[in-house]
Amino acid sequence: MPLLLKAPEFPGPSFIRTMRSFFLSAFVILLSACGGGEPPAATEAPKPSGSLAEVEQRIIANPTDPALFAERAMFHEKADSLRLAENDWKRAIALDSTNATWRIALGDLYFRKVKLADAEQRFQEAIALEPEGTKGRSKLSEVYLLQLRFKEAMTVANDALRLDPQNAELYNLKGWIHRTAGDTALAISSYQTAIERDPKYYDAYVSLGILHAAKNDPLALQYYNSALEVRPRSVEALYNKAMYAQEHGQDSLALQCYAAIKDIEPKYPLAYYNTGYILLEHKRMVPQARAEFHKAIELQPDFTRAYYNRGLTYELQGMLDSAVYDYSTALRLDPGSTDAANGLGRMQAKGRKVKVR
Repeated sequence: MPLLLKAPEFPGPSFIRTMRSFFLSAFVILLSACGGGEPPAATEAPKPSGSLAEVEQRIIANPTDPALFAERAMFHEKADSLRLAENDWKRAIALDSTNATWRIALGDLYFRKVKLADAEQRFQEAIALEPEGTKGRSKLSEVYLLQLRFKEAMTVANDALRLDPQNAELYNLKGWIHRTAGDTALAISSYQTAIERDPKYYDAYVSLGILHAAKNDPLALQYYNSALEVRPRSVEALYNKAMYAQEHGQDSLALQCYAAIKDIEPKYPLAYYNTGYILLEHKRMVPQARAEFHKAIELQPDFTRAYYNRGLTYELQGMLDSAVYDYSTALRLDPGSTDAANGLGRMQAKGRKVKVR
């Protein structure tokens, strides 16, 4: 029978999203061992105004204005021209060495380029320039977290909290430090404090939902619902809610969530795949399940499990040539798929010629 395919946990919209792809992949692997979810949110630099050409004209007219180089750096970062952005941040800092915000921005750029030692140095410099500020400490703590330097990450986060005890973002960061270090109880406590400080803190609700879901605790649904109150069209929260419902015998709720995801993000293949799974595995609605798997394949042509499960619907209804096609495609996409290999074995036993496509 079909196997349930979980979606990977959503990568977060903050400091992880700015990493180079290979570093993101490595960190997602690390986070998956800790339960996934949303990483601590980092405040982004202000967006530049006007156009790049306009900024460059102003630089020509005022070549000693550091703010103009900072503005152009933001344009370059937006265009993913990181070398040019780095040069401009350095120029802004050279013209005004007292500006901690620009050092943080350069540190963020190094973070994005996976130059963590350079990022750490810039954040340390920002802290020295603004001893009473929390942003440099928050960023530095994130660097230590990625390096699995948990004690140092927590020390810096706590230093920042002493300066701003009401900062929900810092408690969310502490939750991530505890969580990555494997202390679920303290992680939950920190996330709960984050939402006490800010009842609309979406990321903390999602993280609490994931941690409680891992314990099969029905409170997970309450936390996902709270996240959806903050962001009603969040595919992430809807998907996590659907998965919890699906894994705990609440198929109707799961199907409602997947239907909502399809309305919000019609090209999200896992919503169709998991709908098909429920229809096939739990309700024996074979043609309807096949239509869902078919849609998932349309959206993701290399979706191995969708090919296998669509093949299973064909097999169940005696459409063996179509089943052979899907099983062989699944095996070509994943030569290690024992399910696809077994499916082809069943087809051979029924007299069908088998050739992996």
